Amino acid sequence: MQQLISHSEQETNKIGQAIAEKLKKGDVICLTGDLGTGKTTLSKAIAKGLGIRETVTSPTYTIVHEYEGEIPFFHFDVYRIDDINEMYEIGFEEYLAGDGICLIEWAERITDILPEDCIWIYMDYGQKIEDRILRINKPGFISKD
Repeated sequence: MQQLISHSEQETNKIGQAIAEKLKKGDVICLTGDLGTGKTTLSKAIAKGLGIRETVTSPTYTIVHEYEGEIPFFHFDVYRIDDINEMYEIGFEEYLAGDGICLIEWAERITDILPEDCIWIYMDYGQKIEDRILRINKPGFISKD
């Protein structure tokens, strides 16, 4: 497990862009953490790092937002999912099988239908109010610089 500490939103943005540099078509990024830990901030930074020019917003009520880029980017927020069948109704399997990158906020809610090789990023509060701790399940995934 790789652990990174961000001391500001700017550092979280830098981490997100570094993550984006390592991603390839078909990758699935799973974000977990309490409300306010920065999942959407990190999602926006990853999208920017992938070259997405559109404004990225949280798809809390629509479940997924699609963004066109060199690699398509599919941003999911499954916080409001009550029944895992809702994911099948929106064609989740097709997203996973496609050539894009899927990023899923609140991914712990749908673990039963996720591929085994997901990149998991666990976000927690740090010691100071602006600090965030990011733990990535792939040691050495990104540079600590």
